[in-house]
Parts: sequence; C-alpha cells; structure tokens
Amino acid sequence: MVVLLVLAGGAVGASMRYVLDGYVKATAGKSMPWGTLAVNLLGAGALGALHGAGTGTYVEALMGTGLCGALTTFSTFELDTVHLIQDGAYTRAAVNAAGSLILGFAAFIALHAAFAQLA
Repeated sequence: MVVLLVLAGGAVGASMRYVLDGYVKATAGKSMPWGTLAVNLLGAGALGALHGAGTGTYVEALMGTGLCGALTTFSTFELDTVHLIQDGAYTRAAVNAAGSLILGFAAFIALHAAFAQLA
C-alpha cells in the first residue's frame, strides 16, 4: 500500500515540477534557475509543514516521499549551478547555491514550526 501511495504522489509531484518549472522560466527568464528554486522551496516548505503537523505514515508516503520527493530536485539544482559556473557566471552560481540551501532550510523550518503549533 505504501509503495502505491509513493507512486501516486510521485506522479503528481513530477508533473507539478514540469509545469511549474516551465511557467517560472517563461515568466522570470532563464538567466537564473528560478524554476528549480521555486519547486525546491515549495517542496521544502510542504515537507516541513507535513512533518511539523505530525502526519502519519500514509500521508507522509503520499505527500512527503511521493509528491515532495518528485517535486523537488537536488540533481537539477546542482546541474544548474554547474552550468552557471561553466558560463562564467560565478556570482550567480554562488547566489544560486547559497540561496537555494539557505532559503530551503528557512522554508522547511518556518513551516515546520508553524504547523507544529497547530498540531
């Protein structure tokens, strides 16, 4: 049962990543990997909220491992940063790397704390 929940959540999360990343790139441009940042922050915040709320195994399988796992992408974040370095955009690469990590942790911690208060 848990595997099917992860599979279902993953299908939704991967589709969400594709659509949201494309929308953000079309809106904000491609000078920075804003789409990757957006999906990673959304996923980090959602996972923080789920964990803070103390959801059970099935909800965490569907929404946490499945949806958030497929929505977020550490490997694309790394690839985007490497491409910025290869293009000689060292400042943008540093901002992307540091900003993604700092903002991702901040989103997780803030929503975890907020939802823990509600639980």
